Amino acid sequence: MTKDEWIKRLKRACTTAGVYKPFFDNAIEQLASILEVRDDAVRQYNEDGGCPVVTYTNTAGKENKVKNPALAVIDKENELALAYWRDLGLTPAGYKKLSGEVTERSGGSFESAIQEALK
Repeated sequence: MTKDEWIKRLKRACTTAGVYKPFFDNAIEQLASILEVRDDAVRQYNEDGGCPVVTYTNTAGKENKVKNPALAVIDKENELALAYWRDLGLTPAGYKKLSGEVTERSGGSFESAIQEALK
């Protein structure tokens, strides 16, 4: 997805969860950028065959097996995104911190609101 598509989805998710504030816009834009980079890395990984290990030829000409660089980008971006999701109240712990409400373990209103907003 593009950054603009992510921004719309994230604002809708925050609004649906009842935690949206206009001053979240900068964090939402940053998270949208992170998710766009992650989506591009996932797309590239899949286009390259989805192989987790690739062959790398070093400067001496020796071939080595290394972790696919796209996976490293995906992992890093997911880690960054999780912190933003939490700060925006889009995880159960983040939601509880922002709203003061306790969410149900499974199938709760928070979970269904987020799932509906991200459709």
